[in-house]
Amino acid sequence: MKTVLVLDGQGGGVGRALVEKLVAAQLDCRIVGVGTNAMATNAMLKAGALGATGENAAIVNARKADIIVGPMGIVLANSMMGEVSPAMAAAVGGADAARVLIPITQCSTYVAGISDKTLSSFIEDAVEKIKQLLQ
Repeated sequence: MKTVLVLDGQGGGVGRALVEKLVAAQLDCRIVGVGTNAMATNAMLKAGALGATGENAAIVNARKADIIVGPMGIVLANSMMGEVSPAMAAAVGGADAARVLIPITQCSTYVAGISDKTLSSFIEDAVEKIKQLLQ
């Protein structure tokens, strides 16, 4: 069974929404939610993920994951108001897993060519991509 790692920080709203959609899609996968803090982890646990918190949990689970999903800040050192350490960003960026990144601009990073959409539209797109990757 493949493992989908959902990585999020701050309040965990993006991670929670991703986990809810993945659970609702009834995919044949293990969903692990790793938060940069306890609030983010708790939000993903309530949505139905297995969970862990912190830098080491992110590094270890990135190594084990088949797919990593979260806000694009998870690959940017010191993003999410400093919650993503350089080691976490390197672990996600260097993982063998496929990465599905949600283009959120709160980390002052923009992706050219991405149309303006709602967060829920980006999450729907991410879930569809994960479905394709799990086939």
